[in-house]
Amino acid sequence: MIQPLSTTHSADLFQRALVHIPGGVNSPVRAFKGVGGGPLFFKKGQGAHITDADGNRFIDYVGAWGPMILGHSHPKVVSALHEQLNDGTAFGAPTELEVLMAEKICALMPSIQSVRLVNSGTEATMSAIRLARGFTGRDKVVKFDGCYHGHVDSLLVKAGSGALTFGAPDSAGIPADTARQTFVLPYNDAEAAALLFAAHGDEIAAVIVEPVAGNMNLVLPAPGFLDALRQLTEKHGALLIFDEVMTGFRVALGGAQSLYEVTPDLTTLGKVIGGGLPVGAFGGRCDVMAKLAPEGPVYQAGTLSGNPLAVAAGLVVLEEISRPEFFIELGGKAAQMLHGLQRAADSAGIPFTTTQAGGMFGCFFNENRQIESLAHVMNSNVPRFRTYFHLMLAQGVYLAPSAFEAGFISQAHSEEDIARTIEAAARAFGEVAQLAR
Repeated sequence: MIQPLSTTHSADLFQRALVHIPGGVNSPVRAFKGVGGGPLFFKKGQGAHITDADGNRFIDYVGAWGPMILGHSHPKVVSALHEQLNDGTAFGAPTELEVLMAEKICALMPSIQSVRLVNSGTEATMSAIRLARGFTGRDKVVKFDGCYHGHVDSLLVKAGSGALTFGAPDSAGIPADTARQTFVLPYNDAEAAALLFAAHGDEIAAVIVEPVAGNMNLVLPAPGFLDALRQLTEKHGALLIFDEVMTGFRVALGGAQSLYEVTPDLTTLGKVIGGGLPVGAFGGRCDVMAKLAPEGPVYQAGTLSGNPLAVAAGLVVLEEISRPEFFIELGGKAAQMLHGLQRAADSAGIPFTTTQAGGMFGCFFNENRQIESLAHVMNSNVPRFRTYFHLMLAQGVYLAPSAFEAGFISQAHSEEDIARTIEAAARAFGEVAQLAR
């Protein structure tokens, strides 16, 4: 039997946090509501490992939800931050670093001709939607079920009762009138998108989509899906927005758009471009971006936008991942681990399916080997995942505390880390199988 860890100090911190922080956490998924138990509080990260408040050390497959592509506390990132700390942490005025970042992003993602830096992925998607509406003069937006684009009112919307209905609020505090500006369609359903555009094409300002969905675990785009969205938006005068906050510089050097060879009008970015510090960006065609203030009538601003610490860290990361073999090596590590996990699950007789895009991966306790939609994802055995999560945690492997979140691997994960992970999974699958008998 795998024995649970001692997490006394984390438990004490959580009780203290509950007094002054809603739910004890500053972002909901951290609360472990999806897996049960109390959250761990962390104090240190080094390479592929993180250490909690009780001194327990874990192989980390969350990576701060994506940005730690080089691993924690990478020496070059730390050095860049130290240097910038000595020069200043914020000016509320332009810096050369912002220019360098803009030049780097535009060079690595040719669809981005002009870019605006912001402070978070949510700010990036919110601003891109406002810009799309301002550019087209239309109000309606299309999103896809299971895709998350930050806590933006018009995007925090779930599907209505039919394929062509407006969305319904997915959170308290969102006016129904706001939700009605958004259509919600099934992910990977190009036919539904075609029907929607046939009925409402002249009302739609933009389609926003995760080109690889990373917020219902990891779901890849079906062949032709992204191309169909490109064709529909072009035909009807709407903009295509790729939300690459998660996938940008994570699944490939040019993002998911380079993997699938589909060019969006606007792209939103975050995570990797800040090297672990708060950051976001949105950019695209020059004629669209020219509508932004101070050049155009669409207002967007931010006191800490282009923060020198975040940009300094992000520039180091973008330089490191530009090495020609970087993504081949990163993808190889993820593939090696997933192959081992699949083999271990099959040996234990546990229905299990994996997905991968570069340094991102998905694991589903699901008999369906072709996961293409939120409906497929929801057929997963969530109680079984919860058991597996805690068994892996007890063996020093930290996974996303939800059956509906993608995982991330970093350059810092070693052969030994991957081997230990597979060995831990084999033991966990064995115990899961015994409980199922």
